[in-house]
Amino acid sequence: MFLFIDATILDLLNDDFTSKISLKVKKPAGPVSITLETERTSGGALSSKVAGKFAYAGLSFDKVQFKPDGTYVLETSMKPASGINVAFKGSKGADLCVDYSTGKFVTNSIFDVKDMSKFTTAATASVAPGINVGGNMIYALGEKAGFSAFNLGANYSKGPLFASITSQEKVSSFKLGIKYVVNSETSIASSTTHSADKPFGDFVIGGQYKAAYGTIKAKAGNDGVLSACVVKEVAPKVTVTASGSAPASNISAFKYGFGIVM
Repeated sequence: MFLFIDATILDLLNDDFTSKISLKVKKPAGPVSITLETERTSGGALSSKVAGKFAYAGLSFDKVQFKPDGTYVLETSMKPASGINVAFKGSKGADLCVDYSTGKFVTNSIFDVKDMSKFTTAATASVAPGINVGGNMIYALGEKAGFSAFNLGANYSKGPLFASITSQEKVSSFKLGIKYVVNSETSIASSTTHSADKPFGDFVIGGQYKAAYGTIKAKAGNDGVLSACVVKEVAPKVTVTASGSAPASNISAFKYGFGIVM
């Protein structure tokens, strides 16, 4: 997948911040791994979805999930040859994905096999120690055939510093991501957008601190919302997350979330 913003930046700025009440239980059942997720809706009712993961005859069923509204998610994958991974992802749509890697070069292709509406391809390459470059494009099929999107990106990492830049909207704007590991307990990260119309557009800045009693994360952005959460492993393989957020201009509009994963 064409993604130059490091996964740990997304984890620091996005994951664990929630306003939901949820319980997630993972349980092995022989060769099948079962995951049950339950959330409390805004009306107070409980909504659950169940998923399974297993492998058979070289085919991996990475996700077989049934949702309370009757819809489903099916994700499968297999490796027909060295360096090649073929996957199918189906829900409201259906995509056939083919990933190929050789040395420092990786390609990712996605074909919409349900509506036959588009073909997406991306390529990344390591051009020097700590430096990766690449690009992606979407080709629309049917009556409006042609390139509907294309973008470029690059990232750089050295020691505690990671920086990435990706273009958006046909290279008309750019997203810059930066992460710096201060020490083994503290990390900071930011994500900003830039364009000719808005030299400094949307932004989010956050930090993470691993304390003795749990991991503390906090972030703030141009939307004026302050968010914080605490993630604590209360028992082996049992994690509790408490989260809260509120607009800086109206702290009384506080929202909270609480989740358990076991």
